Amino acid sequence: MQAIVDCNSFYCSCERLFRPDLRNRPVVVLSNNDGCIISRSDEAKMLGVGMAGPYFKARHLIEQNGVTVFSSNYHLYGDLSRRVMDTLRILTGHTEENRKVEVYSVDEAFLDLSDVPPDQLHEYALHIRHTSRAMDRHFRIGRRGADPDPGQTGQTRWPKKNKKSTRCVVALLTEGEQRVALQQTRVNTILGDWRILCHQTGQLGDHQRLGTM
Repeated sequence: MQAIVDCNSFYCSCERLFRPDLRNRPVVVLSNNDGCIISRSDEAKMLGVGMAGPYFKARHLIEQNGVTVFSSNYHLYGDLSRRVMDTLRILTGHTEENRKVEVYSVDEAFLDLSDVPPDQLHEYALHIRHTSRAMDRHFRIGRRGADPDPGQTGQTRWPKKNKKSTRCVVALLTEGEQRVALQQTRVNTILGDWRILCHQTGQLGDHQRLGTM
């Protein structure tokens, strides 16, 4: 069984480490030269601040709603990313001989949970989420979820959107559970080459759900 751990609004979460007053307040992080918006807190998303759009186009909305804006600090994000991954390695018993963690990006990693009994996967994922935050009380990076067998990386957006009921953890253990998750996942929530390929081939529209393929 495989899981994916995806940190929530990672760059914004990193900046909030040093600005606890910004918790539960809208925050965005900009790209090099402050050109585009590359990270948004949940509060900024709720205001309608778009992802990857030019900053100047969203500036009025941002200023009108008191959104805090940060220039990107990749040295900080890289350092905290290493701490995330090191914590996951400790929790999963990762060694060079028995690799349990595969780093996917600065804020995502795949975990090998094949040693965990299926009926314990959900609680084990919660344990990873809670313990990884408690190991360093100054480290407040939010975890988006740990989802066994996510299939496409984009499916991690589903537990994120339902985080109040799922506690940011979803175990998709059966075909039925996976089908429900797919039916609730819109194509326009998926990033990367897979989404682009679907549009190029005319297979899917933005608002079509994966479960209708």
